[in-house]
Amino acid sequence: MDVRTPRIAYLPDSFHEINGVAHTSRNFVAYAERHALPFLCVRAGSRAEAFEHATELRTLELPRSRAAFGLEKDLHFDPLYFRHSGAIRRELLKFRPDVIHITGPSELGIFGAYFAWEQGIPLAASWHTNVHEYAARRLDWLTRRLSPPAAANLEQGVENSSLWATTRFYSLARVLFAPNTELCNMLERATSRPCHLMQRGVDTVQFSPAHRTRPLDDDTLVLGYVGRLSVEKNVALLTEIERGLLARGITNFRFLIVGHGAEEEALRSSLTQADLPGVLRGADLARAYADMDLFVFPSHTDTFGNVVLEALSSGVPAIVTPDGGPKYIVRDQETGFIVPDSGFVEAIAALAEDRDRLRQMREAARAYALTCSWDAVFDRVYEGYQDALETPQFDTPPAA
Repeated sequence: MDVRTPRIAYLPDSFHEINGVAHTSRNFVAYAERHALPFLCVRAGSRAEAFEHATELRTLELPRSRAAFGLEKDLHFDPLYFRHSGAIRRELLKFRPDVIHITGPSELGIFGAYFAWEQGIPLAASWHTNVHEYAARRLDWLTRRLSPPAAANLEQGVENSSLWATTRFYSLARVLFAPNTELCNMLERATSRPCHLMQRGVDTVQFSPAHRTRPLDDDTLVLGYVGRLSVEKNVALLTEIERGLLARGITNFRFLIVGHGAEEEALRSSLTQADLPGVLRGADLARAYADMDLFVFPSHTDTFGNVVLEALSSGVPAIVTPDGGPKYIVRDQETGFIVPDSGFVEAIAALAEDRDRLRQMREAARAYALTCSWDAVFDRVYEGYQDALETPQFDTPPAA
């Protein structure tokens, strides 16, 4: 890091919620506090005030209104958030940031882009969610009523349009960040802006095999999942996995599914060998991970997969798809498997029948996680800010 550390104003989409953006944001603030960096976090929350964590580390937390509508159970958008524009402007002018960093086209992302233009401050933007893919998946209520060709054409059209609109917004920034090289390459092509990696780290003390409460030689194979129970996470595959295992005569398994979402009731009614405790936090979540034997993550849309890294840190191998960010975390055949949807049952069955290999994978998963750290992640982000400070700023205001 340079002697002159840039002053960063960070405006994340979410902070207190349970999702990848919030998890990264909380760790970013903790990183700034550990290193005594000049850092301002403007976020939605219950405290309508600014407060200091430490010297040069400030937070402005502003509540959403009753007009806010849910995008997910723990994620909202407030069309009346503009009422806070004066408070945000005053805090930015007082803090005097060198870079404004946003995480997407939320209320705060729009504010960040606008104030960056208004005050002539370089803008950085990090891509955390494949909004275009989510938009297409959320059409399942309609596409399942259409013929397969018509459904595929509609989904592709919505995905392409959403991607175009989102990348136009991101092109307002001088520098971009994304959690994997595939997304970075896509963003550089679509926006002509430089993109740097902003991966995720893991707390290897919080997520550790030491928190396991089940005997390692327990005959029951616990298949775990942690995350939103929503259509874009492809959680319906969990039901197909159960049926496939039972059809192969494998009965000594049980699902442990942590999280909530629109698909929760469907999973409760369709799965016969599953525990769904809802959302877990802190020590309860750490124990849940450690008590799993195999992490099953069927999502095709995740940009990184925090939960996959947390599982590995807990000594739990993971099975993921070849799509999205988790494939960059899992080392195929070493810390888990990278397979298409049709390969999940076979991969699980292989480890159910070979517990020695499962033990080796558990050890390899933990060893890999120990090489990850949040400090390394955010050190690279600060290096990337140099692009924002050295390249021209957009000279027209963002579209309303």
